[in-house]
Amino acid sequence: MSLPRLRHALAAGLPLAALLGSPALLADPDPSDWQAVVEEARGQTVYWYAWAGEDRTNEYIQWTADQVAERYDIDLVHVKLSDTAEAVSRVLAEKQAGNDERGNVDMIWINGENFATMKTNDLLFGPWAEQLPHYPLTDPDNTPAVRYDWTIPVDGLESPWSSSQVVFYYDTALVDTHPRSMPELLAWAQENPGEFTYARVPNFLGNAFITQALLELADDTEILYEPMQEEDFEEVTAPLWTFLDELHPLLWRSGRAFPSNSSELRRLMGDGEISIGLSFSTTEASGAIANFELPDSVRSYVHDDGMIGNMSFMAIPYNAQHKAGAMVVANYLLSPEAQAHKQDPVVWGSNTVLSLETLEPADRALFDDIDLGIATLAPDELGEVLGQPHPSWVDALAEAWQARYVGR
Repeated sequence: MSLPRLRHALAAGLPLAALLGSPALLADPDPSDWQAVVEEARGQTVYWYAWAGEDRTNEYIQWTADQVAERYDIDLVHVKLSDTAEAVSRVLAEKQAGNDERGNVDMIWINGENFATMKTNDLLFGPWAEQLPHYPLTDPDNTPAVRYDWTIPVDGLESPWSSSQVVFYYDTALVDTHPRSMPELLAWAQENPGEFTYARVPNFLGNAFITQALLELADDTEILYEPMQEEDFEEVTAPLWTFLDELHPLLWRSGRAFPSNSSELRRLMGDGEISIGLSFSTTEASGAIANFELPDSVRSYVHDDGMIGNMSFMAIPYNAQHKAGAMVVANYLLSPEAQAHKQDPVVWGSNTVLSLETLEPADRALFDDIDLGIATLAPDELGEVLGQPHPSWVDALAEAWQARYVGR
């Protein structure tokens, strides 16, 4: 039994012998008793399973580890993943093996199909997220995105962490007029073969590109926000495959190879091998310029009919050993200090999930003082944010892309 729980139980007048033998002592921490959660978290080691494909992301997670160690005596360990599905598979395997109390995963950076899988299979602790002290700063009643993850209701099972939107970026020294739609991108590639590419599917940025293309090209997009039915897939996605079949021979290396992730895509731009790329961060190009990865002639742009955006979250598995510590870390990640540090393009450039109107003046100033950089579009230039389709569509698109193009 943890010391905070023992203190609370003794204060309630329960006999010590009964306490030590009571099954109730194995209960999960109660997020509504936040002080008890913080006390229980002290001294815990929290294993945070998170994608590690970007140096800036890894450095931010290490910065977070330093902060929670100093403030809460929590040892935060970044378990580095190449794919979030690795963590989901681990928790699912533990459940199948009957390991319901001593899971290895304490917290996961997650969204989309991985969240849907965990929710469907009862792999999540909660609800807890809406009881975090910093959660009201997201203004959830006026920000539906914090309560829906790719159309799936969150139901308090994960805490919002980062807001993202796809943008394209291009080198103005090489491109006079950038495309404003997928058909225009195809026409541009026909005139400039080899100067564009996108990340390999199923990398999240690759998934984002083909989903963006489908949203622009499909006759009916409303169907994409409902669970996918097999009988609809071929007809709905036909315009996408026609587009990609024409585009791929015009890509970098004639579409025979794709960069693995956003950092490799940036490197191609920095080396002058391509002149248009894309990102899931509105400030990535500015951060890359500041870090001398891209020339200062690079700028961002969006398509006229909108760009995909979403939020990513923190989830705690049902069998996590250090739920209190995970909740404390998730709450710190929602703090104005942590959110502002994350939004700085020099640090990372990942957009905040906080509603700035909810913040005290001193906290709002943390964001007002951020230099978003020369390649970052102003908020009113980002256009309409298109919601992510249902995870079943994204999964099916990725599988079909693999079957159609891998090995060609």
